[in-house]
Amino acid sequence: MRTDAGRDATVDPYRDCTDLAVMPIQTHTPLSSDDDGAPRSVMTAMQRGAMRACPNCGTGALFNGYLKVADTCNVCGTELHHQRADDAPPYFVMFIVGHIALAGVLAMHKAFKPETWVQLAVWLPVTLILSLALLPIVKGGFIGLQWALRMHGFGGATDDDDVPDRDPQLRPPADPRSQPRP
Repeated sequence: MRTDAGRDATVDPYRDCTDLAVMPIQTHTPLSSDDDGAPRSVMTAMQRGAMRACPNCGTGALFNGYLKVADTCNVCGTELHHQRADDAPPYFVMFIVGHIALAGVLAMHKAFKPETWVQLAVWLPVTLILSLALLPIVKGGFIGLQWALRMHGFGGATDDDDVPDRDPQLRPPADPRSQPRP
């Protein structure tokens, strides 16, 4: 059976779809063990991390506290201490919250023209609450991303593999301008 465009109507258009967003989330099945080399679903790992759960099994706790990452998953034993989320989550949170707050300030000013103290009384708490609420979610997502891509020792190359040998012959030559003059 052919359609107007000449395509076969019985063929599923999504059979070759590689979009990870349409894949179902398996919340209690480990994606892989650390040593098997099987592909890891980036989207599923990021969603599990954003839910503050282990990116591998989806049930263990990712954090011991507000932002303190657990060394290992208490359910599946996946090592989580490799994570290097560092400064990326706060930058993304600032980007997101800044756009929300700025849009709100401009919309409120356009609609009501309130005094400055009213704007501050509304948007400072909103900014603080949004930032504190989004930070663990974004950090968990970044840890899930690192785990899925095997970054920083999550089943792939470690950070030490990127360090060149300390052989003096491999060092770049010294800049003659930086040498002291006699």
